[in-house]
Amino acid sequence: MGDKANAHPGAAGRATAADHPASVRNVVLVGHSGSGKTTLVEALALTAGAVNRAGRVEDGGTVSDYDDIEHRQQRSVQLSLVPVEWDGIKVNLLDTPGYADFVGELRAGLRAADAALFVVSASDGVDGSTRMVWEECAAVDMPRAIVVTHLEAARADFEEMTRICAETFGGDDPDAVLPLYLPLHGPQTPDGHAPVTGLTGLLSQELFDYSSGDRKESEPGPDQLAGIEEARNRLIEGIIAESEDETLMDRYLGGEQIDLTTLVDDLERAVARGTFFPVLAAAPAAEGARQGIGTVELLELITRGFPTPLEREAPRVTTIDGKTRELKACDPAGPLVAEVVKTASDPYVGRVSLVRVFSGTLRPDETVHVSGHGLEDRGHEDHDVDERIGALSAPFGKQQRGLAQCIAGDLACVAKLSRAETGDTLSAKDDPLLMEPWQMPDPLLPLAIQAHSKADEDKLSQGLGRLVAEDPTMRLEQNQDTHQVVLWCLGEAHADVALERLRSRYGVQVDVVPHKVSLRETFAAKSAGRGRHVKQSGGHGQFAICEIEVEPLPGGSGIEFVDKVVGGAVPRQFIPSVEKGVRAQAARGIAAGHALVDIRVTLLDGKAHSVDSSDAAFQTAGALALREAAADAKIHLLEPVAEVTVLVGDDYVGAVMSDLSGRRGRVLGTEQVSTGRTLVRAEVPEIEIGRYAVDLRSLSHGTARFNRTYARHEPMPPQVAERVREQAQDDS
Repeated sequence: MGDKANAHPGAAGRATAADHPASVRNVVLVGHSGSGKTTLVEALALTAGAVNRAGRVEDGGTVSDYDDIEHRQQRSVQLSLVPVEWDGIKVNLLDTPGYADFVGELRAGLRAADAALFVVSASDGVDGSTRMVWEECAAVDMPRAIVVTHLEAARADFEEMTRICAETFGGDDPDAVLPLYLPLHGPQTPDGHAPVTGLTGLLSQELFDYSSGDRKESEPGPDQLAGIEEARNRLIEGIIAESEDETLMDRYLGGEQIDLTTLVDDLERAVARGTFFPVLAAAPAAEGARQGIGTVELLELITRGFPTPLEREAPRVTTIDGKTRELKACDPAGPLVAEVVKTASDPYVGRVSLVRVFSGTLRPDETVHVSGHGLEDRGHEDHDVDERIGALSAPFGKQQRGLAQCIAGDLACVAKLSRAETGDTLSAKDDPLLMEPWQMPDPLLPLAIQAHSKADEDKLSQGLGRLVAEDPTMRLEQNQDTHQVVLWCLGEAHADVALERLRSRYGVQVDVVPHKVSLRETFAAKSAGRGRHVKQSGGHGQFAICEIEVEPLPGGSGIEFVDKVVGGAVPRQFIPSVEKGVRAQAARGIAAGHALVDIRVTLLDGKAHSVDSSDAAFQTAGALALREAAADAKIHLLEPVAEVTVLVGDDYVGAVMSDLSGRRGRVLGTEQVSTGRTLVRAEVPEIEIGRYAVDLRSLSHGTARFNRTYARHEPMPPQVAERVREQAQDDS
């Protein structure tokens, strides 16, 4: 790293296709919205020589100039790849959105990467969502490092931020989270702020001054050495504690000076194993500078400390029929296994798929097998097709730089995969394989939409299909009960982006309408009805009379039809007609237009005419009998009830339980699932949790997650039912 060898920016260059997995590093940048991830990516690209001093690529755009929606909203809303080259290593930087609504893009970045760079703002601290992502990475032992940004802020304090990171991320071992460098401050400004001008390397005890626009090394003075002694000793002890050489600590405590090369080698191994998490600092480059402060040190950490794709365990792979297939980790000569981690639509190129190759080598213009399984519940049908891929390229802003191939461990954009969706597996045509899908959050905010005009209606289905193909965190529902088209999203910002993409990319204008839940009706008590359908208007008449009894059944029973006619009062051939009429009327509803369920209808008696009775007449009579029985009975309005589980920090358990109770929920219990986390279980009417995804985030400051599953329908309280009926009348 910066302590092992001198940086040489002249060795930087433009990223090309990698020729071996050992020369690739895949790094995802993680952090809350506004922490400075995109700015840091641009600074790293500047230092690596991929952009000019103004942060522009050759066509005049910025390295992050990727999506018009991002420019309008002034924030990242999707995963973007920026490949750079440093010291002969291709570094794929995966910039992720920080806003919680776009966690699907974050998960895709984690899937494609082998290490994570957590970007933390010195002025904002660490938020709850960043802590949860750290826990996700810890669960799979992903190597991580921390970068503290916004050191130019007036109240920025690197040492305090490092302490907070150690407490937050270190868990039982805060000495596993320690700084490698300390900021070097320049003279104080009139307002008392001392700007960061460089860094002090704790291991090498060298100063790296960026104030001139280029990184310059110098030796510290005695007073400066004394100022870093405590931090340096703690860092050395932290590194030795992670060393595989068990004698090293005894030698160090015995007064032996440990060789710098040994320390750096042990540090790099500990970072690659995911047992030590270095903290670094980054600050904006001076006007006209070629390097941002701390960017050389970051690139050296990435290329020397982060693992290669060869060190990542091969993903679980099966054949199409489910048989396990063993793969050698990251073998360019092995069978082709690649995954679509992101899908985007380009108005000129068409569909573009960002692909991570885990085994084999992907080449342009070859035919591959595309397998998509496991997301049918979100509007993605299972599919197995052969497709000829187009050109391979590496993105850079709005440019696409052509690649001759993409080997195992590398990432590339693939053009013209018309059927491939995010999460799909690409494999050899004659050896089709399937990767285990990664875990995606459930979209829990419903957005009911309808076409704005007849022209939009014709394009709506295709536009929605493309939208969910790009984003597996969306779910498309065609609700048969409410006759609504519902797009389930992760939050309001997610929904806004979906509507914007429908309009700008696919030319579909839609209107958002109130979301309806699937209500039901049922009889509260036994009732009877008589259906009489007798008409004579010349020619063939209509004659059918039937008498029924209706009684309620337990929830979930559906509709039961019983024939108790004696003496042939209703001829045998017309009894099914009565049942058909009853069921048709039940489906249409009898009080508020909602389906009637959980009843037993008993046909007791009736009359027929030898000439005028018919199937249609008895269907009508059956429907009339059910309506008459309902007119004399109390009808319950049934609402769907969801079983809700909320995983929340202990500090917010009381607020969550109180909020659920205020939504007519019944708290069933709580259980401690981890240190500082509680799982709250409750049953809540679905009509009360339409916006719970938004409200819970606000209530818990982004630290809670919830899931919901349908439990049953149960009677709605009379006052609520009356309000719903009045609303239905107003809408009609």
